[in-house]
Amino acid sequence: MSVDVFIALAGDKLMGEITRDDARAVHKYWLDRIAPANGKADRSASTGNRNMGNLRTLYADYYRHLGSPEQKNPFADLSFSDKSKRGRPPFPTIWIRDKIFAPGALAALNDEARGIVLAFAETGARPSELANLHAGVIHLDHEVPHISVEPRDDPDDPREIRTASSVRKIPLVGVALEVFKKHSNGFPRYKDREASLSALLNKHFENHKLFPTDKHTVYSLRHSFEDRMKNGRLDEELRRMLMGHTIDRPKYGEGGDMKMWQEELMKIVLPFDPAIV
Repeated sequence: MSVDVFIALAGDKLMGEITRDDARAVHKYWLDRIAPANGKADRSASTGNRNMGNLRTLYADYYRHLGSPEQKNPFADLSFSDKSKRGRPPFPTIWIRDKIFAPGALAALNDEARGIVLAFAETGARPSELANLHAGVIHLDHEVPHISVEPRDDPDDPREIRTASSVRKIPLVGVALEVFKKHSNGFPRYKDREASLSALLNKHFENHKLFPTDKHTVYSLRHSFEDRMKNGRLDEELRRMLMGHTIDRPKYGEGGDMKMWQEELMKIVLPFDPAIV
């Protein structure tokens, strides 16, 4: 999506032809959606920063590969202040259980969108990560069923992961396991379509009164998962690994085995009616 937006605004240019004005045009495109002069924002600062960051990294990696890492990057220092990032509240666990997991609450969504919501609630994996999973990283036949969040190495269809710490394995328990039994090939409808997925889910939650307050978004489910792990007294390092957060020490091994991770997550698993899947 980042490259598509650039091409639509500046044309399909060679790297050496990209100018600061091109970069500023892309920045303005996202700014107009994050903080429009009139009307409601339809994109978050996080989305804008991710897309500007993708272009900045692509440009830098290209010139680093050519042996010119000192090349001035036209996308440098173009970002957005995310004032809402720390203020987004989590869903109370009882709200997830009684409202979001209630039979019928997600019935109006298509199967894949509904599956992503349910898996999101019980894995904490970002919707963009879930939407881009494929059969090769969904491991239902292992002793501990799990998903692997990792780059897509297909040269014809590559996908990078936002940070090294985001590359991780997440055991599947509860409703998440049932979701991936149904969607063992992932969610192809939303592959590389995170923005449309987010808009659909937030609209559904708003229309069906699934937000406790107007400060909540669907992404609040990620914060809920983290809070549930804290309240369940899961080890801090395990929590950070499962969330894809940086661990502030040298990494040795994988932090324990998958069976232990599974047992820990079973401490906080939410009850659910199989019919909601």
